Amino acid sequence: MNRNPLWKILLVLGVIVVGALIALPNVFGKDPAIQVSREDGEAMESLEQDAVENVLRGGDLSWASLYADDGRVIIRFATVDEQFLARDRLREELQQGYVVASTLASRTPAWLRDAGLEPMSLGLDLRGGVHFLFEVDVDAAVAQRLDAYANDFSKLLREERIRRSVDISNGAVRVRVPDAADLDRAEALIREADADLDVSRRLDGDAGVLTLKMTENQIRERRDFAIQQNTITLRNRVNELGVAEPVVQRQGLDRIVVQLPGVQDPGEAERILGATATLEFRLVCDGEDASQAELRGRAPLGCELFYDRLGSPVLLKRRLIVSGDQLIDASSGFSEGQPAVNVTLDSKGARSMLETTKANLNKPMGVLFVEQKRDVVEKDGELVEVPREEKEVINVATIRGVFSKNFQITGLTVLEARDLSLLLRAGALAAPIFKVEERTIGPSLGQENIDKGMLAIQIGLGTVMIFMLFYYRAFGLFADLALITNLVLVVALLSMLQAALTLPGIAGIVLTVGMAVDANVLIFERIREELRNGNSPQASIHAGYEKALSTIADANITTLIAAVVLFVFGTGPIKGFAVTLSLGIVTSMFTAIIGTRTLANAVYGGRTLERLPI
Repeated sequence: MNRNPLWKILLVLGVIVVGALIALPNVFGKDPAIQVSREDGEAMESLEQDAVENVLRGGDLSWASLYADDGRVIIRFATVDEQFLARDRLREELQQGYVVASTLASRTPAWLRDAGLEPMSLGLDLRGGVHFLFEVDVDAAVAQRLDAYANDFSKLLREERIRRSVDISNGAVRVRVPDAADLDRAEALIREADADLDVSRRLDGDAGVLTLKMTENQIRERRDFAIQQNTITLRNRVNELGVAEPVVQRQGLDRIVVQLPGVQDPGEAERILGATATLEFRLVCDGEDASQAELRGRAPLGCELFYDRLGSPVLLKRRLIVSGDQLIDASSGFSEGQPAVNVTLDSKGARSMLETTKANLNKPMGVLFVEQKRDVVEKDGELVEVPREEKEVINVATIRGVFSKNFQITGLTVLEARDLSLLLRAGALAAPIFKVEERTIGPSLGQENIDKGMLAIQIGLGTVMIFMLFYYRAFGLFADLALITNLVLVVALLSMLQAALTLPGIAGIVLTVGMAVDANVLIFERIREELRNGNSPQASIHAGYEKALSTIADANITTLIAAVVLFVFGTGPIKGFAVTLSLGIVTSMFTAIIGTRTLANAVYGGRTLERLPI
């Protein structure tokens, strides 16, 4: 009785060995490091890696190691001062097109890295992460609103058959009506559309001119909306990046702080968070010669001149069919073997797309990629940042059928399709943002709190192990070994899943220690009861594990359900607690039941026993 089948012994040994191997990278710790990656997301080539090394050598800088990792170059340093010196040197010397970011790199040996093993991520309250400070261009948000007013009012007057010309000048929308007799009707329509606008009128010969200005309250509300919307959008983008327990919050009048605990790819994070990319769908100016427009230096009336990726000129109509803020979902995939983005529009965008495709069958339509950037220029002897907008036609296709809500965008690389779908899915920014600060930050709660958290685990674990050893003797030793194995397996799962460990997560581990022991206490007390009832030691061991199993399973399953609910509906620290608690419940079921029984069977199984040391 109580003999271990071979498969169970191999299972337990295999889980312990694999778990220990996966958890092993956590032993080596991390160093301050620099990560160099390409802005376009492509992998760094060996020549580029050599160029990075030459820059460091030329600056007389020392480093611990330099290696390629997943298309990026990682340089580890012994101190933070050396890290900052190297970062500044690389940013000065490397050409444009590279992202140089501060990070933390594990000291894990190469053979473990080659096997794909890495240490678990730690939250900002334990180890730090990447800190970004973004500035929101609130004036651009106001300008965007004026553009929207100009387009809406032009469309409104066109539908009412009122001749007009609409432009924007000095922070106001100017509507010129050639026939002054239509001025009253035009003013009434505009006031009805938006009663809060400050509308003034004047006569200019036979024509009438309406000047539309946003009130101070409207400007303030628009700026606040831009900050709030950008905060939500950045939070969505962080979620798409898969960063656990991020901090995204407003700071001051026009800035947003983003903290990414345990982030492993600051280059990608910066590219995704700082991007203000969106799309515009417009009809191509059919029948117009784009090359002639390029030579003249101006586009025909109602058209705008852009360029595609090959540098060829393309004329698109000024009127938008659909803009990026009307997209509600986007996913990357493949269409006929080519990378594509599958797009879903909201009801307003779908209606506009349906009307356009119905009226323009067999005519070309272009997709315009719009991105906001900022250049540093010298002005009056000082370096200032000037916003710049880049627009590029990424796709021109002939409308072959009528479509509205769902369609595809092609003409992209795999990386561009992935990033574009992420940006569109996370939402468009209400105004351009620009990074003003980036740094790797230390623990937000201080080293003292970290030490106290680890001390809590050590004291809790040590106390429980001593109690179990003295109270249950040999079986208590089995429980202690299971506890240690349980902690190793939790660390292994956190490493494998790359779930960030935080101080609340440590609390979850402490609770797991108690719950794992609780299962063993139920089993051991059941064995004692069987012995008191006169059963043999072998029968008592068997009955103790069999009869306590249902009680243990019920208690752990109900706790697991509660932990899952906390994870689904909780935020911040609650999620960190729920993650470690859930993983701890799963591992404790294995170690407390299967693990200790395997040990008990190995030591006492198949023997004739007079008594049990329990």
